[in-house]
Amino acid sequence: MATRKQRMTRRRFLKGSIAAAATVMIVPRHVLGGPGQTPPSETVGGALIGCGGRGEGTFGEMRDLNPKRLASCDVRWLDRADQKTTYTDFRRVLDRKDIDVVAIATPPHWHALISIAAMEAGKDVLCEKPMTRFIAEGRAVAEAERRYGRIFQVGTFGRFGASHGKENVLTRKIMKSGLLVPCEGVAILRGGFKVKEWSGLVNAKPEPVPRNLDWDMYQGPSPMRPYHPHRFGGTHRGYWDYEGGGLADMGQHHLDPVTWIYGKDDTAPVEVEPHGPPAHPDACGMWGWVELKYSDGFTLVLDSGEWGERYNRKQERRVRLEDLGQEDRKKVLAMPDPEPLLSFAQAVRARKPAGGNAEAAHRTATIFHLANVAIRVGRKIRFDPVKEEVVGDEEANRLVSQPMRAPWHL
Repeated sequence: MATRKQRMTRRRFLKGSIAAAATVMIVPRHVLGGPGQTPPSETVGGALIGCGGRGEGTFGEMRDLNPKRLASCDVRWLDRADQKTTYTDFRRVLDRKDIDVVAIATPPHWHALISIAAMEAGKDVLCEKPMTRFIAEGRAVAEAERRYGRIFQVGTFGRFGASHGKENVLTRKIMKSGLLVPCEGVAILRGGFKVKEWSGLVNAKPEPVPRNLDWDMYQGPSPMRPYHPHRFGGTHRGYWDYEGGGLADMGQHHLDPVTWIYGKDDTAPVEVEPHGPPAHPDACGMWGWVELKYSDGFTLVLDSGEWGERYNRKQERRVRLEDLGQEDRKKVLAMPDPEPLLSFAQAVRARKPAGGNAEAAHRTATIFHLANVAIRVGRKIRFDPVKEEVVGDEEANRLVSQPMRAPWHL
């Protein structure tokens, strides 16, 4: 039979063994990293703001970062079973310190304010297209990206494909060289803007607001309007208060490659001429074509393809090396190729601007915003791409920089 001293020794031994085991096991396998394991220092906390039709897809575009979804936010009441992860006010999401990246899939009238607030809160942003609702918002987002040192990527990737084509790269080099002045190049985009599909209703009768919808928060910085289901969901695109019709919906897709190929990521058209019927003040509607001209002479034409008359002023004309003199050709060919565009994930890891960064995305959005401004005022306008304002046209300028409903402001 063991003595009391021996029993005590065993107890001490067992206690010591358990303590040693606890010391060894205190660091779990996933904390150390390694094959199949991600250490917390590399775990990315993500949030989705706007859980409607494009929500899941937009969040999925961050998949290369493998973010852990920690929060969701929508103006409709979501599953309230876990109030620690579901919100109706985006500001509560941005207050969380464990959120690193934010996917924004709200209607465009919220894009600028949420993007700016997210970057100010130290988050990187992947924002659904179109980037903003009007031009001044885009400039504010681009300034916020620089001010806070965050990563911004608009949710369209057409420029990434364009940057891989040898002919596109050569065209960009020619345009960026500044040697082709005046430029006789003409790019015509025909159709694909969903103009009729995203036309708004005129004189729709108000209906009761659904009990699970925060209608005031949905409208946010836009004017307060009576509820109608057509102003909510995908059909919100048909109203100037929230987007800009099919042109704003599809414009960022179609024009993103154009701004890259023709080297227009740091400027905007100087003359914009529309053709179509008078625009309704509230509901987006039909239009024919819009011709946009840059200061170097390059012309861009947007032809809706859904109106009786088609654009026939000019023929499409590609920029060619042969348009330059022999010495200028040598200079262009000697220019280095553009640096590869970084995806959102690559930009976040490298802390360098993404391919669809705020400045580039803003310049693309400015094209279709200007087209819509010209359509709405019904006349040719002239634009200053440095001051970013319409020259001598106060009515048009009120559409370039629009007021916001209090308390929201840029």
